[in-house]
Amino acid sequence: MPLDAICLQHCLQELAPEITGAKIEKVQQPARDQVILLLRGGRRLYLNAGTNLPRIQLTELQRENPASPPMFCMLLRKHLVGGRIRSVTQPPMERVVRIDMDVIDELGQAGTRSLVLEAMGRRSNLILLDGDDIIIDCLRRVDLEMSLQRQVLPGMRYYLPPKGDRLDPTAGEDALLRSLAQENPERELSQWITGGLNGFSPLIAREIAFRVAGADDVRIEQLSEEQKRSAVLLIEEIANSDKENHFAPNLLVRNDEPVDFTYLPILQYGLETESRELESFSQLLDQYAEERERRERVRQKGQDLLKAATTARDRTARKLQNQRREYADTLDREEYRKKGELITANLYRMQRGAKELLAQDYYQEDVPEIRINLDPLLTPQQNAAKYYKLYNKAKTAELYLRDLIEKGEAELDYLESVLQEIRQAESEQDFNEIRAELTLGGYLRRQNEGKKQQKRPSPYRVFRTSGGFEVWVGRNNTQNDRLTTKDADKWDIWLHVQKIHGSHVILRTGGAEVDEESLLEAAKLAAWYSQGAESSGVAVDYVPVRYVKKPGGAKPGMVIYTNHKTLFVTPEKELAEQLKAK
Repeated sequence: MPLDAICLQHCLQELAPEITGAKIEKVQQPARDQVILLLRGGRRLYLNAGTNLPRIQLTELQRENPASPPMFCMLLRKHLVGGRIRSVTQPPMERVVRIDMDVIDELGQAGTRSLVLEAMGRRSNLILLDGDDIIIDCLRRVDLEMSLQRQVLPGMRYYLPPKGDRLDPTAGEDALLRSLAQENPERELSQWITGGLNGFSPLIAREIAFRVAGADDVRIEQLSEEQKRSAVLLIEEIANSDKENHFAPNLLVRNDEPVDFTYLPILQYGLETESRELESFSQLLDQYAEERERRERVRQKGQDLLKAATTARDRTARKLQNQRREYADTLDREEYRKKGELITANLYRMQRGAKELLAQDYYQEDVPEIRINLDPLLTPQQNAAKYYKLYNKAKTAELYLRDLIEKGEAELDYLESVLQEIRQAESEQDFNEIRAELTLGGYLRRQNEGKKQQKRPSPYRVFRTSGGFEVWVGRNNTQNDRLTTKDADKWDIWLHVQKIHGSHVILRTGGAEVDEESLLEAAKLAAWYSQGAESSGVAVDYVPVRYVKKPGGAKPGMVIYTNHKTLFVTPEKELAEQLKAK
């Protein structure tokens, strides 16, 4: 659900005591809409002004920073580093958070700065103010062409967004009942709550309707007077819940996947969705946003890569299909040779200009009569030569097509592995390495870079088993090659899912004997970072590295191996998180 005004109240109620008085040591901007304030004591205050899930929270997720910090990040560093958070406030029933800070400017003078997060969907923004509420700068500048009602530009005074004509849900029972009575009776109760009142998300509005009337799409005209009063009382209870502090962070989970979050248990979805109460709203937002952010990164940064790899895969698959069909046709070439021989055996019976030959097929036991089509413009000898030529052509094509099909199958297999890499990419550097791999393979055009950047390979995913052994997991085909053929020792154990695409995994043994639990955990990591991540009973082959070889001329990430054994495991996301090396 969007972080509505009431949910934001609960977040700040938990957050404010944690960060008030904290000193700002660093400022980072990992993405255009994201800013992280690193506070003394190792805490990370995360502010997101994106359109999908704008929010403020303490986070433990590590986000990769760009090589060069954006201009807005440099500006925040100039004004905020060394400052101390004085207060965190929220205007009543508004999705706006204001962080006031005591700072020392470049001249050594004490002053104040404010950072305002407007968490309002596509109108979200992050605005830096001076001590007089004059805008220093903001993430999204709003000029007259974009909005006639409210401009947000450097040098202008900051004002709160216009409230509109929605009613404050804390206005009292009588005011709420009057508003409900004046509403169109054919309108749904949930629509009146979201459209006529401040502070409620559609999820909570539907939940109120469900609790009052047993259906989330009930119309106002269907409500009794008692139900209307119950709805109003429930609205007041939720709107004033920050005072009683009796609501808690709830993660909505369906099929073990986070699908939504809120501040109270949700009943409208029935048994198919579970409400899990977590310790804090920061933990709630981290768990909900982690998978969502990963998919969003794939969608944004990997969109062109995904398109290029998918186009190449589909083109290769179509070409391969045609080649297989042509190859199947060559397997019937004996029919051409037979017809040529039958024409040769019957030359004495044939006349020039005949369109067909009726001959006895002495290749079959019962010697039936067959009809052989002839070209009337050719002599009998030329017709026989024509069929011999078709036979020889098909014979040559078989050898040629067999080689093409073998290469096409290898290319198709490789492109499928690239698509798997893109889906599992986690950082900007991962995408850059995949882009370089596709460029080197000729699937993308080489881009002219004005500045030659120093290329540093990204680190492997590193885990540590319960037995204390380190596990390295490749992020892409280029890494898989380096991991298996260069960085792994011959006594290490190499693991890979069987017959499907996935990362190369190395269990670092150091020459020591590996316990069964560590081997099983490494196999589960290999299954998790593969196409079988959502399956059970995934076959994982394992073998000492010395039995793994890379054939000459093979595509990146392609190897052959012998003397392997197989484990059947079920991938576990929780295990992967638990084993991550700190």
